[in-house]
Amino acid sequence: MNAADRIETLRAARPRSRYLSVSMLVLLLLAGYGLISVIARSDALFGERQVRNLSRFIDDIRPHGEQGELLPPAEWGAWAGRLMADRGLAAATTTLAISIAAIVIAGLLSAPLCLLATRTLATAEAFAPASRRPHVAKRLMWGAVTSVTRVGFVLLRALPEYVWAFLLLMMVGPNPLAAVLALVLHNVGILGRLNAETVENLPPRVPKALRGLGAGRLQVAAFGLAPAAMPRFVLYFFYRWETCVREATVLGMLGIVSLGTFILDAKARNHYDEMLFMVLLGAAIVMLGDVVSALARKAVRQAG
Repeated sequence: MNAADRIETLRAARPRSRYLSVSMLVLLLLAGYGLISVIARSDALFGERQVRNLSRFIDDIRPHGEQGELLPPAEWGAWAGRLMADRGLAAATTTLAISIAAIVIAGLLSAPLCLLATRTLATAEAFAPASRRPHVAKRLMWGAVTSVTRVGFVLLRALPEYVWAFLLLMMVGPNPLAAVLALVLHNVGILGRLNAETVENLPPRVPKALRGLGAGRLQVAAFGLAPAAMPRFVLYFFYRWETCVREATVLGMLGIVSLGTFILDAKARNHYDEMLFMVLLGAAIVMLGDVVSALARKAVRQAG
C-alpha cells in the first residue's frame, strides 16, 4: 500500500461527529447570510458620499505644512522628524515607561500569587505520596487559600484597564500613576491565572522526586516547577507587555499623558496626518516589543 492509499484509508477511518458537521454548516450559513447582507447594502457602504469621504480622508492623512498645504513626498521625512522631536518622542517614551513599569510590577506580583492558586502545589501535602493523608483542617485551609486567590484573579481581570483607570483617576488624578496601577491590577489577574494553569499542567515527575527526597514546598516550587514553567512565563509576560503598550495608548484618551492623548488632540484639531503618525508610532513600539519578546524566549529556550 503506497502513501496515498494509507492516507485515504486513515481519512475514511477518521472519527466523525454529526454535531460538528451540523455546527460547521450553521456557521457557513450564518457567514453566507452576513456576506449577502453586506453586499445588499453595498450602495450604503460604497455610495458617492462614502467615496468622497474616503478620498478626503486619504488627502487628510498625507503630511501637511504649517499653512495646511500638502507636502511633497521629499519633505515627509523632515515633517516626521519635526513631529517626533516636538511631541512624538515624549509621547512614545511615556507610553513605553507606563507599559514597562506596569508589566514588571504585575509580573513580580503574579509570580508568587500564582503559586497560591496552583491546585497541585497549594495543597495540604503537595506532591506527597498518596498514602499520606493530611488533617481535614489543613486540607480545608489550603482549599480556601486556592479558592480565594483564584476568585481574586477573576475580580481583577473582570474590570477592563479602562474602567480601573477611570476609578483610579478620581483618587490619584490624571497622571501616569493611574495608568500604571490600572494596568497592574488587570494584568495581575490575567498573568496569575495563566501562570497558575501553566504550573498545574507541568509533569509531576520532577516535583514528586524532589518531594520524596525531603524538599519543602518552596524548594519544589523553586527547583522543580519554576525552571520548567519559565519559557511559558516569559511568553505570557511579553504578550501582556505588548497589550500594555496598546492599552497605555488608549488610556491617554482619559487625560493621562501618552500617545493616546496626542492622538485625541490631533483628531480634535482635524490633523489626521499627525493622528496617523502617532498611531504608527504606537504600532512601531508594539513591533519592537515583539522582537524583544522573541529574543528573550529564544534565550530562555537555549538556557533550558
